Amino acid sequence: MLKLKAKMFDEAGKSHASKNLFTQIVIFLLVFFIIYLLESIVPSLVTVPKMMEELNSDSEIMNGSKKLTWSESMSMATRIAGKPEVMIPTLLSTIFGTLGSIFYCRCIEMRPVSSMGMRKRKMGSHYLLGLGVGLLMMTAITMLTVVTGSNTIRLCSSINWKIIALFFLGFFVQGMSEEFIFRGYLMTTIGGSNNKWLAVIISSVAFGMAHIANPGISVLAMINLILFGVFAALYMIYFDDIWGGCAIHSIWNFTQGNIYGISVSGSADSESVFRTSAKSSHAFLTGGKFGIEGSIFTTVVLAAGTCIVIYLMMKKEAQEVTEKTDEVLSETAEKK
Repeated sequence: MLKLKAKMFDEAGKSHASKNLFTQIVIFLLVFFIIYLLESIVPSLVTVPKMMEELNSDSEIMNGSKKLTWSESMSMATRIAGKPEVMIPTLLSTIFGTLGSIFYCRCIEMRPVSSMGMRKRKMGSHYLLGLGVGLLMMTAITMLTVVTGSNTIRLCSSINWKIIALFFLGFFVQGMSEEFIFRGYLMTTIGGSNNKWLAVIISSVAFGMAHIANPGISVLAMINLILFGVFAALYMIYFDDIWGGCAIHSIWNFTQGNIYGISVSGSADSESVFRTSAKSSHAFLTGGKFGIEGSIFTTVVLAAGTCIVIYLMMKKEAQEVTEKTDEVLSETAEKK
């Protein structure tokens, strides 16, 4: 079986964190809950007034002659959350996820930030490569749905480039936040004292479960979310830093939502360059209400991406073995 080796695991293993897996998971849930509360402050402040404004505009609701059903309430909440003046501050507020996970690992577990994958060496080049990989993957998924007739795509007649630029900044923060929480913190904490593959699986399942309340979630969408977690984890381990994974995650969401105009994990449609619409009635092809992340085409592309990373890891491992063998033979020859 492929050995998952990375310097960050060795560094994380020297931390003050509990080595007990159950304790590590319980502490993560507590930290995640605190981060969730911090990230909810700004969204609540901008969302509640918008909801009250919409409710006040409906006289039937105000006089009590009409009551919203659960589905209608969720639909309203999703619609409001998708408005730029609400969604952009919400995305930016996820900075607490990055700061919170760094604070916990550095100040509570007492380990260096390099153990989370924060390395200066090749930071820029790895981030740029990640942007290219994420853009390529989401474009491939979208084009597969189009060429198979599952979706149609058209250029938007009116494009607000300023809003799109703000969304790019928002997704830059949001993608980085989730990578720091689930990979930089959870995966390295578990992997530092437990089986590395177990760390990959647990962090990926946790990442998927964090989206379980999203509108339109399905079994296939959940599988894809977990598969994305596995891909991002292996990608991070291969490069032994977090920057490529952050870039892939950010550009994946931005390209999906603001380039191709597709719902991002069940969120409402937002300003985009293109608008992608479902042509097929089969949710496993289009992703349904959850968006293209719930499509079988996402499964195919993520599986292919994961296989490529595993192949590169195996090639790297074989090269290291060869180099070590050559070194031993060279030393033996010198002694003779």
